[in-house]
Amino acid sequence: MTGITTVGLGTDGPRVGVQGLGCMGMSFAYGPTDADEARATLERALELGVTFYDTADVYGMGENEEFLAPFVKDHRDEIVLATKFAISADSADPLDTTQRIIRNDPAYIRSCIDASLRRLGVDAVDLYYMHRRDPDVPIEETVGVMAELVAAGKVKHLGLSEVTAAELRAAHAVHPITAVQSEWSLFSRDIERSVVPAAAELGVGLVPYSPLGRGFLTGAFVDADKELTDGDFRRRQPRFTGDNAAANAALLEPVRGIADAHGASLGQIALAWVHRQAETFGLPVVPIPGTRKRTRVEENTAATRIALTDDELARLEPIAARVSGDRYADMTPTSAGRE
Repeated sequence: MTGITTVGLGTDGPRVGVQGLGCMGMSFAYGPTDADEARATLERALELGVTFYDTADVYGMGENEEFLAPFVKDHRDEIVLATKFAISADSADPLDTTQRIIRNDPAYIRSCIDASLRRLGVDAVDLYYMHRRDPDVPIEETVGVMAELVAAGKVKHLGLSEVTAAELRAAHAVHPITAVQSEWSLFSRDIERSVVPAAAELGVGLVPYSPLGRGFLTGAFVDADKELTDGDFRRRQPRFTGDNAAANAALLEPVRGIADAHGASLGQIALAWVHRQAETFGLPVVPIPGTRKRTRVEENTAATRIALTDDELARLEPIAARVSGDRYADMTPTSAGRE
């Protein structure tokens, strides 16, 4: 099986496989997991050319970083490692987004990077993201502290997640930002209004998370309440339950038709669409679909070789505007909630 191509992540960022791997679900948020299969998935992804691996300190209250540590140790020189700070979750119910506290204060950032380095077993993180923005702390102050971590050799590059275009510009003026991570998919396109154009102008890469709509775009489930386990985070997201879920499932019909024409899966078409946005907007786009199965990472990376026609893109264009329900029950911590 052919490996994926590579791309520079931002003007001065590392060179990575054009598709990364979101590791959250390997130990957090999506119900029970098979740890052995998840570990095998990490190895298979690397064999396929996936070199960019994404985690965060809040995923399982540090458990996800610890899970990745042996893989990182074995392949440190082959991979680009990203983690994040800013979300302080309720340990009694870490999936309850309404109980999360967003922290961007200097002391907290310094303690977070040290804890992440210890759990990951590394001296430095390749890309360190501010996971969410605390509007009560000037972003210049937050990025100033992050820049200190670069100077100290604990972090190589800086990233931001779910920021507005204005926040990105203010941050980039303090220290070069390598990448912005935000939700971007056939179902979630709000960042195209201003964030993506600003990133393209500044030479910042885009790292779309949930490019498969948390699995909904693959057709893997229709109603989260009825089909997913109690510990699955998606049962708390408005667009995946009740009337919203039923309405959104109907939106997959053009995706299904295009998939049939290519002999591909729905998920591959959804990923091919995300990859095409690099050409559309003129910037590096490195989606990080999450999976914990080898077969899925093989399927996902194969999507990098699917070229959608202009006609197919036109058929997919109306979908996002017709989606029912918000991405989260509380959208205020997202860029869309502050623009």
